Amino acid sequence: MLEKIFKLSQHGTDVRTELLAGLTTFLTMVYIIFVNPSILGDAGMPKESVFVATCLVAALGTAVMGLYANYPIAMAPGMGLNAYFAYAVVLGMGITWQAALGAVFISGCLFIVVTLLGLRGMIVNGIPKSMRVAITVGLGMFLALIALKNAGIVVANEATLLKAGDLHQPAAIMAVVGFLAIVALDRLRVKGAILIGIVLVTVLSFFFGGNVYKGVFSAPPSIDPTLFQLDIPGALSAGILNVVLVFFLVELFDATGTLMGVARRAGLLVEGKMERLNKALLADSGAIVAGSILGTSSTTAYLESASGVQAGGRTGLTALAVAALFLACLFIAPLAGVVPAYATAPALLFVACLMLSDLGDVDWGDSTESIPAAVTALGMPFTFSIAEGIAFGFITYGALKLLTGRAREVAPVVWVIAALFLFKIAYVGT
Repeated sequence: MLEKIFKLSQHGTDVRTELLAGLTTFLTMVYIIFVNPSILGDAGMPKESVFVATCLVAALGTAVMGLYANYPIAMAPGMGLNAYFAYAVVLGMGITWQAALGAVFISGCLFIVVTLLGLRGMIVNGIPKSMRVAITVGLGMFLALIALKNAGIVVANEATLLKAGDLHQPAAIMAVVGFLAIVALDRLRVKGAILIGIVLVTVLSFFFGGNVYKGVFSAPPSIDPTLFQLDIPGALSAGILNVVLVFFLVELFDATGTLMGVARRAGLLVEGKMERLNKALLADSGAIVAGSILGTSSTTAYLESASGVQAGGRTGLTALAVAALFLACLFIAPLAGVVPAYATAPALLFVACLMLSDLGDVDWGDSTESIPAAVTALGMPFTFSIAEGIAFGFITYGALKLLTGRAREVAPVVWVIAALFLFKIAYVGT
């Protein structure tokens, strides 16, 4: 049956290899069940319900990816997207988390439409590489700032805006220890390095941070506080065009880039293309919609899937194994509930550092490409808004190309995005 569904022999693999690959991918990304409730909890969402939603949508999205598209690619709520949801949209703009979920739902529906119409590839190809890179780098810098804040390493200051926190505090010290442990373990190719770092700091918190042990296993908490709580009319009435647009753009580059990158590493590209790309994109789009209904921020394909590919995963059976393991996580809610914010901060900072590596792909010899990229990346952390960073970047890109007589180089989709952001700033404000 498995051979018929996943075509194992055709892909040069077997059941044992696929299952081990699934376990490898799971270990590298299971940290999200601790980090996502922590981040969305800061936005006022009930953490226990978000934990259940995270496990369910990760299992559902990954299973669909495996069974429908037959790719060894796992899905879960995206890092960066959850931070934008919590800190920029809900806390920064004062929008309710229910309306923010409505915005995620709308962006997911838009994804389904553009995927069915075959427009997703056209949009991705129309956005210049420098801007795609800049959005990833800016997200990394934004995540880094949040991580340092959660660890107490960076605090607010009236005179200088930011300053170093009290580095003698147990939380800051344990966060530093966790970060160094994650980096060292990752360098030594230890599977599950991020998870080990989170667990290490959580264990230390019982001895030095006053944490209280609440057990490991229990029945799954209720998902009712977040299930079907999305407020679509509220999202539309709030006039959050730029929120939907940013969700759409970040999801677009994140998911599409990850799908292509993992497929390339797995040798699943045929003449540079994914044979079942449209199915994978539909699985991704559907997961975004499902996540908003269950009660979590945008779901996306995970780059950590590459670790499973490295371990031999080649088919959807790898993804199915990951999905089963996420379902099993539903029964460890007490363990997830005792993980403090400073235990997930090292994971955030490590992921942020990895995201900065793309900066070298920008063409620094062309200022009409590099300056908009720099404006985008710097704008996100310094305005504490991913939306404003992307807006400033696209407007700068269009303006510089126009002023230097190179307007013909700009794809129509870029002009549309820049115009939308410019209109928003001019008539609605930041």
